[in-house]
Amino acid sequence: MRICMVLEGCYPYVRGGVSTWMHQIITANPQHEYVLWLIAAKREDQGQFKYEMPKQVVEIHEVFMEDALHLKATKRDYYHFSESQIKELKELVLCQNPDWDTLFQIYNRQHVGAMAFLMSETFLQILLDICENDYPYVPFAEFFHSIRSMFLPILYLLGMQVPKADVYHATSTGYGGLLAALGAWRYERPCIITEHGIYTREREEEILRAQWIPPQFRQQWINMFFMLSHCAYDRANRVTSLFGRYAEIQVELGCQRYKQKVIENGIHVERFESIEPKIPNGFIDITAVVRIHPIKDIKTLIQAFFDLKQRITNARLHILGDTDDQEYAEECRHLMEELGAQDIDMPGNVNVIEYLKETDFTVLSSISEGQPLAVLESLAAGRPCVTTDVGCCRELLEGGAKDSLGIAGIVVPPMHSQALANAMETLCKEPRMRQEMALVGRRRVQTYYRHEDMIRHYNVNYEEVLKEWQASVSS
Repeated sequence: MRICMVLEGCYPYVRGGVSTWMHQIITANPQHEYVLWLIAAKREDQGQFKYEMPKQVVEIHEVFMEDALHLKATKRDYYHFSESQIKELKELVLCQNPDWDTLFQIYNRQHVGAMAFLMSETFLQILLDICENDYPYVPFAEFFHSIRSMFLPILYLLGMQVPKADVYHATSTGYGGLLAALGAWRYERPCIITEHGIYTREREEEILRAQWIPPQFRQQWINMFFMLSHCAYDRANRVTSLFGRYAEIQVELGCQRYKQKVIENGIHVERFESIEPKIPNGFIDITAVVRIHPIKDIKTLIQAFFDLKQRITNARLHILGDTDDQEYAEECRHLMEELGAQDIDMPGNVNVIEYLKETDFTVLSSISEGQPLAVLESLAAGRPCVTTDVGCCRELLEGGAKDSLGIAGIVVPPMHSQALANAMETLCKEPRMRQEMALVGRRRVQTYYRHEDMIRHYNVNYEEVLKEWQASVSS
């Protein structure tokens, strides 16, 4: 089977999370061929892979979003849009429900340039109508440039050369989901969407906090990502998620329930289950295995540990992982200096297993997660966790509807440093509790979250989707 994986901002450019999951799936399936269709931000990222590519990766196609900013209109970009095409383009700008077949036909089959619309009188007239009706107090020039910056990347992506595959599988909605839908349309093949987090909700949170988006345009940006999620869900033959609650959110966002399937993450349990309890060394060692990124809310973790340190003087915090955002990493270091925080180290990408051997318990302070592999690995290693109540974390620590094994950690509200500090203090002071939680966590992962089960479920999913698609084509 030739599988085109559409990946946005993750594998193979960064480590951890979705990237780890993707690498595990590819390496575990030598019987398949993989085509990677990668979306990255900047051309300077070209070829900067953090993983050695397995031999079953037969093609790599990189798309850099910043290239869209350098497009210039030429005489060849002149194009006369029909009334029906103008209708769908207006629906696109309004972030409603455009006919994606029409848009795919214009930009991918007919090879109309992205600038043909954005520099046309048609686009200008659509914006004049919208601005007059919906933004009467916004300067038109500001409105024009804001809307143009929103839709330039979309039209740019629609013009991409599409690699051939038997199935197109995106790891998100958004831009990645759009390319997967385009690939499925271009070669009349099935499409799968897998969400580890709910992409639309994550973008919504980022947009509401973004300083570079004027407040009057934030809702339009949010609507755009909701529109892209509708495109991905509508065009997909199957939509998978990591646990039941996310499946319900997908339905709320417009996914049809009959398309859904839950496939849990899985890890190589045998790599962690032989780790012995930590030998006492006079310190309580707390480890966070995270990417250094705002969504992981490292600042709240630093503040919470600073508060904890006033009560537990022999506590130490180890923050492990790659730095995705250099500016945010500097802000974290500056916060540590301001607080005068002691016994915090950020060694970068290291051997996690070796650190877990010297860890008493782990902590995760994220404001958004799916089903974090770091928590699964911690539990498999017999290390209880303190996590925020995001994604599947509560289910991992307390068990789901069919799991009565017990409690494997403490869940606290996100962005609540005092609650995080209190939970860490509890585990610092209760070694017996840590031991009991360690046994529960290890049993939970051994029972429900094994790597081989995950791989089998995804392969069955591919086979089912192809069989259903072939049946629909022949009927």
